[in-house]
Amino acid sequence: MNRRVRAIGVGAVVLVVSLFGMLNYLQIFDANALVSNAHNTSGVITEYEEPRGAIISADGVTLAQSVPSKDQYKYLREYPEGALFGQLTGYFSLNYGTDGLESEYNSILTQSNTPITLPSNLEQLKKFFTTQPAPDNVQITVLASLQKLAATELAGRDGAVVALNPKTGAILAMYSNPSYNPNPLASHNPTVAQNAWAALQTAPGAPLLAASYRQRFFPGSVFKMVTAAAVYDHKPSAANHDFPIVSGFVLPGTAGQVLHNFGGEACGGDLLALFTVSCDTGFAQLGLDVGATGMANEATSFGWDSTPPLDLPGVAQSYFPPASSFNQNLAALAKSAIGQESVQATPLTVALDAGAIANHGVIMTPHLLERVTNSQAQTVQAYKPKEWLRATSAATASKVTNLMLSVVNSPDGTGTAASIPGVQVAGKTGTAQTGGPTIETWFAAFAPVPDPQIAVAVLVENQPSADEFQGGTIAAPIAKAIIQAYLQPGSNGAS
Repeated sequence: MNRRVRAIGVGAVVLVVSLFGMLNYLQIFDANALVSNAHNTSGVITEYEEPRGAIISADGVTLAQSVPSKDQYKYLREYPEGALFGQLTGYFSLNYGTDGLESEYNSILTQSNTPITLPSNLEQLKKFFTTQPAPDNVQITVLASLQKLAATELAGRDGAVVALNPKTGAILAMYSNPSYNPNPLASHNPTVAQNAWAALQTAPGAPLLAASYRQRFFPGSVFKMVTAAAVYDHKPSAANHDFPIVSGFVLPGTAGQVLHNFGGEACGGDLLALFTVSCDTGFAQLGLDVGATGMANEATSFGWDSTPPLDLPGVAQSYFPPASSFNQNLAALAKSAIGQESVQATPLTVALDAGAIANHGVIMTPHLLERVTNSQAQTVQAYKPKEWLRATSAATASKVTNLMLSVVNSPDGTGTAASIPGVQVAGKTGTAQTGGPTIETWFAAFAPVPDPQIAVAVLVENQPSADEFQGGTIAAPIAKAIIQAYLQPGSNGAS
Protein backbone atom coordinates (compact mmCIF):
# COMPACT_ATOMS: atom_id res chain seq x y z
CA MET A 1 0.00 0.00 0.00
CA ASN A 2 2.76 2.46 0.95
CA ARG A 3 4.55 1.64 -2.28
CA ARG A 4 1.40 2.52 -4.23
CA VAL A 5 0.99 5.81 -2.39
CA ARG A 6 4.63 6.67 -3.04
CA ALA A 7 4.19 5.82 -6.74
CA ILE A 8 1.12 8.03 -7.00
CA GLY A 9 2.97 10.85 -5.17
CA VAL A 10 5.98 10.56 -7.45
CA GLY A 11 3.70 10.54 -10.49
CA ALA A 12 1.90 13.66 -9.27
CA VAL A 13 5.21 15.45 -8.73
CA VAL A 14 6.35 14.48 -12.24
CA LEU A 15 3.10 15.78 -13.72
CA VAL A 16 3.37 19.07 -11.80
CA VAL A 17 7.00 19.53 -12.88
CA SER A 18 6.09 18.68 -16.49
CA LEU A 19 3.18 21.12 -16.44
CA PHE A 20 5.39 23.81 -14.92
CA GLY A 21 8.03 23.19 -17.58
CA MET A 22 5.52 23.30 -20.41
CA LEU A 23 3.97 26.55 -19.17
CA ASN A 24 7.38 28.15 -18.95
CA TYR A 25 8.25 26.91 -22.44
CA LEU A 26 5.05 28.34 -23.85
CA GLN A 27 5.51 31.68 -22.11
CA ILE A 28 9.21 32.10 -22.83
CA PHE A 29 10.25 30.15 -25.90
CA ASP A 30 7.05 29.74 -27.92
CA ALA A 31 5.29 33.00 -27.05
CA ASN A 32 6.01 34.80 -30.32
CA ALA A 33 4.86 31.88 -32.44
CA LEU A 34 1.60 31.65 -30.50
CA VAL A 35 0.94 35.38 -30.74
CA SER A 36 1.54 35.43 -34.50
CA ASN A 37 -0.48 32.27 -35.17
CA ALA A 38 -3.24 33.05 -37.68
CA HIS A 39 -5.80 31.23 -35.50
CA ASN A 40 -5.05 33.39 -32.47
CA THR A 41 -7.58 36.26 -32.57
CA SER A 42 -6.93 37.57 -29.08
CA GLY A 43 -4.58 40.27 -30.35
CA VAL A 44 -7.11 41.50 -32.92
CA ILE A 45 -9.91 41.51 -30.38
CA THR A 46 -7.71 43.39 -27.90
CA GLU A 47 -7.06 46.10 -30.52
CA TYR A 48 -10.80 46.61 -30.90
CA GLU A 49 -11.35 46.78 -27.16
CA GLU A 50 -9.35 49.99 -27.06
CA PRO A 51 -9.94 53.23 -28.99
CA ARG A 52 -7.52 54.44 -31.66
CA GLY A 53 -6.44 58.02 -32.07
CA ALA A 54 -8.13 60.23 -34.64
CA ILE A 55 -6.73 61.21 -38.02
CA ILE A 56 -7.42 64.89 -38.67
CA SER A 57 -6.94 67.11 -41.73
CA ALA A 58 -4.84 70.28 -41.70
CA ASP A 59 -8.01 72.36 -41.51
CA GLY A 60 -9.47 70.41 -38.59
CA VAL A 61 -11.77 67.88 -40.28
CA THR A 62 -11.94 64.45 -38.63
CA LEU A 63 -11.05 61.78 -41.17
CA ALA A 64 -10.94 58.70 -38.94
CA GLN A 65 -12.13 58.08 -35.40
CA SER A 66 -13.10 55.31 -32.99
CA VAL A 67 -16.66 55.28 -31.63
CA PRO A 68 -18.20 52.95 -29.04
CA SER A 69 -19.91 49.91 -30.53
CA LYS A 70 -22.59 47.70 -29.01
CA ASP A 71 -20.81 44.43 -29.65
CA GLN A 72 -17.94 42.38 -28.28
CA TYR A 73 -15.30 44.59 -29.90
CA LYS A 74 -16.29 47.74 -27.96
CA TYR A 75 -15.01 50.22 -30.60
CA LEU A 76 -15.81 50.72 -34.28
CA ARG A 77 -13.56 52.67 -36.66
CA GLU A 78 -15.45 55.32 -38.63
CA TYR A 79 -14.41 57.44 -41.61
CA PRO A 80 -16.69 60.50 -41.75
CA GLU A 81 -15.36 61.70 -45.13
CA GLY A 82 -15.67 58.29 -46.76
CA ALA A 83 -14.19 57.96 -50.23
CA LEU A 84 -12.86 61.52 -50.27
CA PHE A 85 -9.97 60.43 -48.05
CA GLY A 86 -10.24 56.65 -48.29
CA GLN A 87 -7.04 56.20 -50.27
CA LEU A 88 -5.12 58.21 -47.68
CA THR A 89 -6.63 57.04 -44.38
CA GLY A 90 -6.81 53.47 -45.60
CA TYR A 91 -8.80 51.14 -43.36
CA PHE A 92 -8.68 49.36 -40.00
CA SER A 93 -10.44 46.06 -40.61
CA LEU A 94 -11.05 42.87 -38.65
CA ASN A 95 -10.95 40.92 -41.90
CA TYR A 96 -8.27 42.69 -43.93
CA GLY A 97 -5.92 44.38 -41.48
CA THR A 98 -4.78 47.93 -42.14
CA ASP A 99 -3.73 50.12 -45.03
CA GLY A 100 -2.88 53.75 -45.67
CA LEU A 101 -2.26 56.06 -42.72
CA GLU A 102 -3.93 53.52 -40.44
CA SER A 103 -1.07 51.16 -41.25
CA GLU A 104 1.76 53.71 -41.45
CA TYR A 105 0.99 55.27 -38.07
CA ASN A 106 -0.57 52.32 -36.28
CA SER A 107 1.90 52.52 -33.39
CA ILE A 108 1.17 56.21 -32.85
CA LEU A 109 -2.61 55.81 -33.07
CA THR A 110 -2.50 53.17 -30.32
CA GLN A 111 -0.23 54.92 -27.82
CA SER A 112 -0.79 57.76 -25.38
CA ASN A 113 1.39 60.71 -24.45
CA THR A 114 -1.21 62.36 -22.24
CA PRO A 115 0.39 63.48 -18.96
CA ILE A 116 -0.59 61.35 -15.94
CA THR A 117 -2.16 63.35 -13.12
CA LEU A 118 -2.11 61.68 -9.72
CA PRO A 119 -5.54 61.56 -8.01
CA SER A 120 -6.16 63.82 -5.04
CA ASN A 121 -9.59 62.54 -3.97
CA LEU A 122 -11.69 59.38 -4.11
CA GLU A 123 -13.53 60.37 -7.30
CA GLN A 124 -10.27 61.05 -9.12
CA LEU A 125 -8.86 57.81 -7.74
CA LYS A 126 -11.81 55.89 -9.19
CA LYS A 127 -11.30 57.47 -12.62
CA PHE A 128 -7.57 56.84 -12.39
CA PHE A 129 -8.13 53.09 -12.18
CA THR A 130 -11.17 52.80 -14.47
CA THR A 131 -10.40 55.25 -17.28
CA GLN A 132 -7.89 54.15 -19.91
CA PRO A 133 -5.43 56.68 -21.36
CA ALA A 134 -6.67 58.43 -24.50
CA PRO A 135 -4.55 57.61 -27.57
CA ASP A 136 -2.62 60.15 -29.60
CA ASN A 137 -4.03 61.76 -32.72
CA VAL A 138 -2.39 62.24 -36.11
CA GLN A 139 -2.88 65.55 -37.91
CA ILE A 140 -1.96 65.49 -41.58
CA THR A 141 -0.93 68.17 -44.05
CA VAL A 142 -3.85 67.74 -46.46
CA LEU A 143 -6.54 70.40 -46.50
CA ALA A 144 -10.02 68.91 -46.64
CA SER A 145 -11.19 71.97 -48.57
CA LEU A 146 -8.56 71.44 -51.28
CA GLN A 147 -9.25 67.69 -51.37
CA LYS A 148 -12.95 68.37 -51.96
CA LEU A 149 -12.12 70.83 -54.72
CA ALA A 150 -9.90 68.24 -56.42
CA ALA A 151 -12.78 65.75 -56.40
CA THR A 152 -15.18 68.38 -57.69
CA GLU A 153 -12.86 69.38 -60.52
CA LEU A 154 -12.30 65.81 -61.68
CA ALA A 155 -16.09 65.65 -61.92
CA GLY A 156 -16.31 61.88 -61.93
CA ARG A 157 -13.58 61.39 -64.54
CA ASP A 158 -10.82 58.90 -63.84
CA GLY A 159 -7.61 60.64 -62.83
CA ALA A 160 -5.69 62.20 -59.98
CA VAL A 161 -4.69 65.49 -58.43
CA VAL A 162 -1.57 65.92 -56.29
CA ALA A 163 -0.72 69.28 -54.74
CA LEU A 164 2.23 69.94 -52.46
CA ASN A 165 4.31 72.66 -50.87
CA PRO A 166 7.58 72.61 -52.85
CA LYS A 167 9.55 74.15 -49.98
CA THR A 168 8.58 71.56 -47.36
CA GLY A 169 7.23 68.54 -49.24
CA ALA A 170 3.91 68.76 -47.38
CA ILE A 171 1.09 67.15 -49.37
CA LEU A 172 -1.76 69.66 -49.65
CA ALA A 173 -4.17 67.50 -51.65
CA MET A 174 -3.97 63.96 -53.02
CA TYR A 175 -7.14 62.65 -54.57
CA SER A 176 -7.80 59.94 -57.15
CA ASN A 177 -10.95 58.84 -58.90
CA PRO A 178 -12.15 56.14 -58.56
CA SER A 179 -11.69 56.01 -54.81
CA TYR A 180 -13.37 53.85 -52.17
CA ASN A 181 -15.27 54.19 -48.92
CA PRO A 182 -13.38 52.43 -46.09
CA ASN A 183 -16.42 52.26 -43.77
CA PRO A 184 -17.76 48.91 -45.05
CA LEU A 185 -14.29 47.36 -44.73
CA ALA A 186 -14.18 48.48 -41.09
CA SER A 187 -17.58 46.93 -40.33
CA HIS A 188 -17.74 44.35 -37.53
CA ASN A 189 -20.22 42.43 -39.68
CA PRO A 190 -18.00 40.01 -41.64
CA THR A 191 -20.51 39.70 -44.47
CA VAL A 192 -20.57 43.46 -45.03
CA ALA A 193 -16.76 43.65 -45.03
CA GLN A 194 -16.36 40.63 -47.32
CA ASN A 195 -18.89 41.91 -49.84
CA ALA A 196 -17.22 45.31 -49.94
CA TRP A 197 -13.79 43.73 -50.40
CA ALA A 198 -15.02 41.45 -53.19
CA ALA A 199 -16.60 44.40 -55.00
CA LEU A 200 -13.36 46.39 -54.79
CA GLN A 201 -11.34 43.53 -56.29
CA THR A 202 -13.28 43.76 -59.54
CA ALA A 203 -14.11 47.48 -59.57
CA PRO A 204 -12.98 49.40 -62.69
CA GLY A 205 -9.92 51.56 -62.14
CA ALA A 206 -8.64 49.50 -59.17
CA PRO A 207 -9.77 51.90 -56.38
CA LEU A 208 -7.51 50.22 -53.78
CA LEU A 209 -4.54 51.19 -55.97
CA ALA A 210 -4.71 54.97 -55.78
CA ALA A 211 -3.92 56.51 -59.17
CA SER A 212 -2.15 59.38 -57.41
CA TYR A 213 0.70 57.31 -55.98
CA ARG A 214 0.18 53.58 -56.63
CA GLN A 215 -0.35 53.49 -60.41
CA ARG A 216 1.82 54.56 -63.35
CA PHE A 217 0.77 56.20 -66.60
CA PHE A 218 2.38 57.44 -69.80
CA PRO A 219 3.41 61.01 -68.91
CA GLY A 220 3.67 62.41 -72.41
CA SER A 221 4.97 65.94 -72.62
CA VAL A 222 5.03 66.74 -68.91
CA PHE A 223 8.26 64.72 -69.02
CA LYS A 224 9.72 67.54 -71.12
CA MET A 225 10.40 69.33 -67.81
CA VAL A 226 13.06 66.66 -67.20
CA THR A 227 14.27 66.65 -70.81
CA ALA A 228 14.66 70.44 -70.78
CA ALA A 229 16.65 70.23 -67.54
CA ALA A 230 18.80 67.53 -69.15
CA VAL A 231 19.57 69.85 -72.04
CA TYR A 232 20.84 72.58 -69.70
CA ASP A 233 22.73 70.08 -67.52
CA HIS A 234 24.28 67.85 -70.18
CA LYS A 235 24.11 69.60 -73.58
CA PRO A 236 23.59 73.34 -73.00
CA SER A 237 24.60 74.26 -76.56
CA ALA A 238 21.50 72.46 -77.83
CA ALA A 239 19.25 74.99 -76.06
CA ASN A 240 20.04 77.57 -78.75
CA HIS A 241 19.91 75.20 -81.70
CA ASP A 242 17.30 76.30 -84.24
CA PHE A 243 15.39 73.19 -85.24
CA PRO A 244 13.55 73.30 -88.57
CA ILE A 245 9.79 73.79 -88.59
CA VAL A 246 8.40 70.38 -89.52
CA SER A 247 5.33 68.26 -88.82
CA GLY A 248 7.25 64.98 -88.71
CA PHE A 249 10.68 63.58 -87.86
CA VAL A 250 12.14 60.36 -89.28
CA LEU A 251 13.30 58.28 -86.33
CA PRO A 252 16.89 57.04 -86.56
CA GLY A 253 17.50 53.35 -87.10
CA THR A 254 14.04 52.74 -88.54
CA ALA A 255 12.85 52.04 -92.04
CA GLY A 256 11.42 55.53 -92.42
CA GLN A 257 9.23 55.53 -89.29
CA VAL A 258 8.00 59.08 -88.74
CA LEU A 259 7.25 60.73 -85.41
CA HIS A 260 4.46 63.27 -85.90
CA ASN A 261 3.48 66.22 -83.74
CA PHE A 262 0.09 66.09 -82.02
CA GLY A 263 -2.63 66.97 -84.51
CA GLY A 264 -0.10 67.02 -87.33
CA GLU A 265 1.01 70.58 -86.53
CA ALA A 266 4.35 71.93 -87.73
CA CYS A 267 6.76 73.44 -85.21
CA GLY A 268 10.43 74.20 -84.65
CA GLY A 269 12.87 76.77 -83.30
CA ASP A 270 15.04 76.95 -80.19
CA LEU A 271 14.34 75.30 -76.83
CA LEU A 272 12.04 78.12 -75.67
CA ALA A 273 9.94 77.91 -78.81
CA LEU A 274 9.81 74.11 -78.67
CA PHE A 275 8.79 74.05 -75.00
CA THR A 276 6.14 76.76 -75.37
CA VAL A 277 4.16 74.82 -77.98
CA SER A 278 5.31 71.36 -76.76
CA CYS A 279 6.94 70.41 -80.05
CA ASP A 280 7.49 66.64 -80.18
CA THR A 281 9.69 66.59 -83.26
CA GLY A 282 12.11 69.11 -81.74
CA PHE A 283 12.20 67.44 -78.33
CA ALA A 284 12.81 64.04 -79.87
CA GLN A 285 15.93 65.48 -81.47
CA LEU A 286 16.95 67.16 -78.22
CA GLY A 287 16.77 63.80 -76.49
CA LEU A 288 19.12 62.37 -79.11
CA ASP A 289 21.48 65.34 -78.63
CA VAL A 290 21.58 64.85 -74.85
CA GLY A 291 22.19 61.13 -75.33
CA ALA A 292 21.10 58.02 -73.49
CA THR A 293 23.40 58.46 -70.49
CA GLY A 294 22.47 62.10 -69.98
CA MET A 295 18.73 61.42 -70.26
CA ALA A 296 18.82 58.42 -67.91
CA ASN A 297 20.98 60.25 -65.36
CA GLU A 298 18.68 63.28 -65.39
CA ALA A 299 15.60 61.13 -64.88
CA THR A 300 17.32 59.41 -61.94
CA SER A 301 18.19 62.80 -60.45
CA PHE A 302 14.53 63.78 -60.65
CA GLY A 303 13.45 60.69 -58.69
CA TRP A 304 12.55 58.31 -61.49
CA ASP A 305 13.27 54.63 -60.80
CA SER A 306 13.24 55.42 -57.07
CA THR A 307 10.41 55.03 -54.58
CA PRO A 308 9.35 58.45 -53.27
CA PRO A 309 9.64 58.34 -49.44
CA LEU A 310 6.00 59.29 -48.87
CA ASP A 311 4.67 58.10 -45.52
CA LEU A 312 2.19 55.63 -47.00
CA PRO A 313 2.59 51.94 -47.84
CA GLY A 314 2.69 50.77 -51.45
CA VAL A 315 4.11 53.88 -53.16
CA ALA A 316 5.01 53.11 -56.79
CA GLN A 317 8.16 54.12 -58.66
CA SER A 318 8.05 56.07 -61.90
CA TYR A 319 10.01 54.45 -64.71
CA PHE A 320 12.60 55.68 -67.20
CA PRO A 321 14.60 53.03 -69.09
CA PRO A 322 18.29 52.47 -68.30
CA ALA A 323 20.79 54.03 -70.72
CA SER A 324 21.91 50.59 -71.91
CA SER A 325 18.44 49.87 -73.32
CA PHE A 326 19.00 52.52 -76.00
CA ASN A 327 22.30 51.13 -77.32
CA GLN A 328 20.68 49.63 -80.40
CA ASN A 329 17.46 51.63 -80.30
CA LEU A 330 17.86 55.36 -80.79
CA ALA A 331 14.24 55.62 -81.91
CA ALA A 332 13.22 54.57 -78.40
CA LEU A 333 15.46 57.27 -76.93
CA ALA A 334 13.83 59.91 -79.12
CA LYS A 335 10.36 58.81 -78.05
CA SER A 336 11.38 58.52 -74.39
CA ALA A 337 12.49 62.16 -74.44
CA ILE A 338 8.87 63.15 -75.06
CA GLY A 339 7.52 60.85 -72.34
CA GLN A 340 6.43 58.01 -74.58
CA GLU A 341 7.80 54.52 -75.43
CA SER A 342 8.06 52.71 -72.05
CA VAL A 343 8.32 55.81 -69.83
CA GLN A 344 5.71 55.76 -67.06
CA ALA A 345 4.96 58.12 -64.20
CA THR A 346 2.88 58.48 -61.08
CA PRO A 347 1.16 61.83 -60.54
CA LEU A 348 3.15 62.07 -57.28
CA THR A 349 6.46 61.98 -59.17
CA VAL A 350 5.26 64.60 -61.66
CA ALA A 351 4.23 66.89 -58.78
CA LEU A 352 7.61 66.36 -57.09
CA ASP A 353 9.41 67.20 -60.34
CA ALA A 354 7.43 70.42 -60.72
CA GLY A 355 8.26 71.11 -57.08
CA ALA A 356 11.97 70.57 -57.80
CA ILE A 357 11.92 73.27 -60.47
CA ALA A 358 10.02 75.55 -58.09
CA ASN A 359 12.43 74.88 -55.21
CA HIS A 360 15.70 75.76 -56.94
CA GLY A 361 16.34 72.17 -58.02
CA VAL A 362 15.72 70.45 -54.66
CA ILE A 363 13.03 67.80 -54.13
CA MET A 364 11.85 67.82 -50.54
CA THR A 365 10.72 64.57 -48.90
CA PRO A 366 6.96 64.28 -49.52
CA HIS A 367 4.98 63.76 -46.34
CA LEU A 368 1.46 63.61 -44.93
CA LEU A 369 2.28 63.78 -41.22
CA GLU A 370 2.09 67.30 -39.85
CA ARG A 371 2.07 66.60 -36.10
CA VAL A 372 1.07 64.16 -33.40
CA THR A 373 -1.09 65.51 -30.59
CA ASN A 374 -2.28 64.01 -27.32
CA SER A 375 -5.82 64.09 -25.95
CA GLN A 376 -5.16 67.53 -24.50
CA ALA A 377 -4.29 68.91 -27.97
CA GLN A 378 -0.63 69.25 -27.03
CA THR A 379 1.91 68.60 -29.79
CA VAL A 380 4.11 65.65 -28.85
CA GLN A 381 5.79 65.28 -32.25
CA ALA A 382 6.07 67.60 -35.26
CA TYR A 383 7.39 66.77 -38.70
CA LYS A 384 10.65 68.46 -39.71
CA PRO A 385 11.02 69.02 -43.48
CA LYS A 386 14.07 67.42 -45.09
CA GLU A 387 15.63 67.19 -48.52
CA TRP A 388 15.17 64.03 -50.57
CA LEU A 389 17.06 64.69 -53.82
CA ARG A 390 19.05 67.37 -55.56
CA ALA A 391 17.40 67.07 -58.98
CA THR A 392 19.32 69.81 -60.73
CA SER A 393 21.13 73.09 -60.14
CA ALA A 394 19.41 76.30 -59.12
CA ALA A 395 20.56 77.84 -62.42
CA THR A 396 18.93 75.09 -64.46
CA ALA A 397 15.76 75.27 -62.37
CA SER A 398 15.57 79.00 -63.08
CA LYS A 399 15.91 78.43 -66.82
CA VAL A 400 13.25 75.73 -66.87
CA THR A 401 10.99 78.04 -64.86
CA ASN A 402 11.24 80.62 -67.65
CA LEU A 403 10.24 77.94 -70.15
CA MET A 404 7.24 76.98 -68.03
CA LEU A 405 6.18 80.61 -67.65
CA SER A 406 6.11 80.87 -71.43
CA VAL A 407 3.75 77.87 -71.64
CA VAL A 408 1.15 79.75 -69.59
CA ASN A 409 1.81 83.36 -70.58
CA SER A 410 2.69 83.26 -74.30
CA PRO A 411 -0.24 83.65 -76.70
CA ASP A 412 0.76 80.40 -78.44
CA GLY A 413 1.51 78.54 -75.21
CA THR A 414 -0.27 75.24 -74.64
CA GLY A 415 -1.13 76.08 -71.01
CA THR A 416 -2.86 79.46 -71.25
CA ALA A 417 -5.96 77.96 -69.59
CA ALA A 418 -3.98 77.90 -66.31
CA SER A 419 -3.41 81.65 -66.32
CA ILE A 420 -4.54 83.45 -63.14
CA PRO A 421 -4.78 87.26 -63.05
CA GLY A 422 -2.17 88.68 -60.71
CA VAL A 423 -0.40 85.33 -60.23
CA GLN A 424 2.63 84.13 -62.19
CA VAL A 425 1.93 80.47 -62.97
CA ALA A 426 4.62 78.24 -64.48
CA GLY A 427 3.32 75.10 -66.16
CA LYS A 428 3.73 72.25 -68.62
CA THR A 429 1.07 70.36 -70.53
CA GLY A 430 1.11 66.69 -71.42
CA THR A 431 -0.96 64.66 -73.86
CA ALA A 432 0.11 61.01 -73.91
CA GLN A 433 -0.81 58.36 -76.44
CA THR A 434 -1.78 55.07 -74.79
CA GLY A 435 -1.63 52.75 -77.78
CA GLY A 436 -5.43 52.66 -77.85
CA PRO A 437 -8.22 55.03 -78.87
CA THR A 438 -7.82 57.25 -75.80
CA ILE A 439 -5.15 59.55 -74.39
CA GLU A 440 -3.94 60.63 -70.94
CA THR A 441 -4.04 64.39 -70.35
CA TRP A 442 -1.66 66.06 -67.89
CA PHE A 443 -0.74 69.42 -66.47
CA ALA A 444 2.08 70.20 -64.04
CA ALA A 445 2.48 73.66 -62.55
CA PHE A 446 3.66 75.79 -59.65
CA ALA A 447 2.96 79.31 -58.40
CA PRO A 448 3.51 82.06 -57.68
CA VAL A 449 6.79 82.82 -59.41
CA PRO A 450 9.26 83.88 -58.04
CA ASP A 451 8.17 82.62 -54.59
CA PRO A 452 6.30 79.34 -55.19
CA GLN A 453 3.94 78.11 -52.46
CA ILE A 454 2.25 75.24 -54.30
CA ALA A 455 3.11 72.71 -57.00
CA VAL A 456 0.41 70.65 -58.70
CA ALA A 457 0.15 67.64 -60.99
CA VAL A 458 -3.15 66.79 -62.66
CA LEU A 459 -3.95 63.66 -64.65
CA VAL A 460 -7.24 63.04 -66.43
CA GLU A 461 -7.37 59.57 -67.96
CA ASN A 462 -9.07 58.02 -70.96
CA GLN A 463 -9.84 61.14 -72.95
CA PRO A 464 -10.79 61.08 -76.65
CA SER A 465 -7.87 61.48 -79.05
CA ALA A 466 -8.98 64.78 -80.54
CA ASP A 467 -7.60 68.31 -80.72
CA GLU A 468 -10.04 69.65 -78.14
CA PHE A 469 -8.97 67.02 -75.60
CA GLN A 470 -5.43 67.86 -74.52
CA GLY A 471 -3.54 68.57 -71.32
CA GLY A 472 -3.97 72.29 -71.87
CA THR A 473 -7.74 72.10 -72.27
CA ILE A 474 -8.66 69.28 -69.86
CA ALA A 475 -6.05 69.19 -67.06
CA ALA A 476 -4.82 72.81 -66.96
CA PRO A 477 -8.14 74.31 -65.77
CA ILE A 478 -8.14 71.86 -62.85
CA ALA A 479 -4.64 72.91 -61.83
CA LYS A 480 -5.70 76.55 -62.09
CA ALA A 481 -8.63 75.96 -59.74
CA ILE A 482 -6.44 74.23 -57.15
CA ILE A 483 -3.73 76.90 -57.27
CA GLN A 484 -6.21 79.75 -57.13
CA ALA A 485 -8.12 78.27 -54.20
CA TYR A 486 -4.89 77.78 -52.24
CA LEU A 487 -3.30 81.15 -52.98
CA GLN A 488 -6.49 83.20 -53.01
CA PRO A 489 -8.82 81.74 -50.34
CA GLY A 490 -12.38 82.84 -50.86
CA SER A 491 -11.99 83.31 -54.59
CA ASN A 492 -14.02 81.20 -56.98
CA GLY A 493 -11.39 78.55 -57.70
CA ALA A 494 -13.72 76.36 -59.73
CA SER A 495 -12.98 76.22 -63.43
